[in-house]
Amino acid sequence: MFTSPKIDAHQHFWQISRGDYDWMTDDVADIRHDTLPTDLSPLLAKHDIVGTVVVQAAATVAETEFLLRLAKVTPFIKGVVGWVDLEDTACPSVLDHLMGSPFFKGVRPMLQDIEDTNWITRPAVMANLAAIAERGLRLDALVVPRHLDVLAGVAADLPQMPIVIDHCAKPVIAGGADAGDAWRDGMARLAELPNTMCKISGLANEAGLGWNAQSLLDVVTYVVDHFGSNRTMWGSDWPVLNLAGNYAQWRAVSDTFFADLNDLDRADIYGGTASRFYGLELSS
Repeated sequence: MFTSPKIDAHQHFWQISRGDYDWMTDDVADIRHDTLPTDLSPLLAKHDIVGTVVVQAAATVAETEFLLRLAKVTPFIKGVVGWVDLEDTACPSVLDHLMGSPFFKGVRPMLQDIEDTNWITRPAVMANLAAIAERGLRLDALVVPRHLDVLAGVAADLPQMPIVIDHCAKPVIAGGADAGDAWRDGMARLAELPNTMCKISGLANEAGLGWNAQSLLDVVTYVVDHFGSNRTMWGSDWPVLNLAGNYAQWRAVSDTFFADLNDLDRADIYGGTASRFYGLELSS
């Protein structure tokens, strides 16, 4: 049986006293507490996961530096996806500063929270995206379906920019709703571009309480069919996941999603794709 190191390609840490988690309202009170590597470590051990990619949860460089400090002293953190101001002319120098850490792998603008759907196409932003690509970094795309056509245009204009779509672009599936033709068409267009990949993550929260494997299967199958296992990666979105489920539940349900795939394809989704995309060092 072919196996490879298992990676959780999308998780978060935060320390509330740092004070820059503006999205943490009473709506997410259940996860509004310090969440640090010691909280995740037992879950990773239970599921034989050797490493993670920790992703920004605040729109500040200070939070990125906080995550990089955690990575330096946490063996299972293999990569950090941070935040930079993509409209700032000083962005390239900030990138160079952050690249002083070998754990800094890419950036994630919080596009879902920006009212202007076309924000990412602004000249200053595009120039800084080009700077990211030139440095061998990657873009995590935190998008919703309204962004799909715009993101495809950006991916086509910057073919040297590796892009991964977080949470399958958050299809509108709450209450058992169909993801819709606009989502399917947009994802299919993105899948045609070789520099794009997709994370199977965050779907439990999009479906809401009462979700099950069957309610998510169509979305997962569509993504894997279009992107292929070698361009699809698995992530937990923990601890945001805890608003709608738990780590063991998401892992078990994910196993049913990929049960009919061969060993090589499962190994890609559960670690190989993320390792290649982010350039992870797994020897330590």
